Amino acid sequence: MRRKLLVLLLCCGLLAGLSCACAPASKPLPSQAPALSDEQTEDPYKDFDFFTMTIAHAQPQGNPRSVSLEKFAQDVEAATHGHIAVEVIGDSELGSEREMLEQCMAGTIQGMRGGQYDFSPRLMMFTLPFLTSNRSQITALLKSDLAKRVCAEAEEATGTVILNLCDAGGYRQMSNNVRPIKSPQDLAGLKMRTNTMETTIMAFEAMGAETISIPYADLYMSLDTNVADGQDNPWINVSNMKFYQVQKYFTEVNYQFHVDPFYVNAQWFNALPSQFQDILRTCADDMGAYNDLLIDEGNQAAKDAILDSGAEIYVPTVQEMDAFRSAMLPVYDQCVEQGICTAQELLDMQVIVAQDGGE
Repeated sequence: MRRKLLVLLLCCGLLAGLSCACAPASKPLPSQAPALSDEQTEDPYKDFDFFTMTIAHAQPQGNPRSVSLEKFAQDVEAATHGHIAVEVIGDSELGSEREMLEQCMAGTIQGMRGGQYDFSPRLMMFTLPFLTSNRSQITALLKSDLAKRVCAEAEEATGTVILNLCDAGGYRQMSNNVRPIKSPQDLAGLKMRTNTMETTIMAFEAMGAETISIPYADLYMSLDTNVADGQDNPWINVSNMKFYQVQKYFTEVNYQFHVDPFYVNAQWFNALPSQFQDILRTCADDMGAYNDLLIDEGNQAAKDAILDSGAEIYVPTVQEMDAFRSAMLPVYDQCVEQGICTAQELLDMQVIVAQDGGE
């Protein structure tokens, strides 16, 4: 149908050109479309079927996850000559991250991006506090053979294919409405919101905080109504979701980053022609790199927006940062005890990070 329509349009263009032969050749009429080259009109996949791909996520428009997914949609449609039409639905319109992943696992939607590890908890090993300190180390970790092995395990457990691991937003900072957080002791007794990530819960509890699980989409209202005293998120998320409107004290602690898996329903993916599978993998890799670039470029602007709002940002001293690191060390042992990672994998991650020492 699309090919017939294209031929009809081209024929109409030729007829219009013949009927207006007296018009100067250098000034085509506005209604005339420029002639398409053979390369532009040729569809190497003309004998393939057409597919639709719906991808869900929790972030609002303008967030790096949203922007990079839109790029992925455009890249896939262009590379497959329109044989895969991609729809991106963000801002938690399809539910919580867990609910969206469940939909992806069931095949109701074809893709989901977000830090949801309930069905693949070993992915949390990459979120250990203070495991990395810069972008280069994060990239080395997420491109490692260890990461590929853990993704394969997650795929088997969820019935999805993880096409990419990237950064969910940058290093995470802490905030609350009670007092400035300058030391681990300042968190004692505070009711801190977390998602369901065990490493985050362990980190806050190691510092004496109480934890409460609240979906991302409900967090603003929960902070505004004091259901929780505080939260942790990257600067970009804080800015995009305007958490600074309902939080006064921020601390730039850079204690953790979250992995952002791109889950795709395995049954749908495996039914695609191999050429389209390769295209999706390539476009997903490009998307992940673009996402991380957007995060790095946007962090300072997001931080500036938070400062401009009147919120306070405290930057700990070297000694204070050492105290935060020491307070969170028990999380490493707890992760081994809970089977999130083995002692050997802990050593392997530290070697990977050490080999890629800095930027």
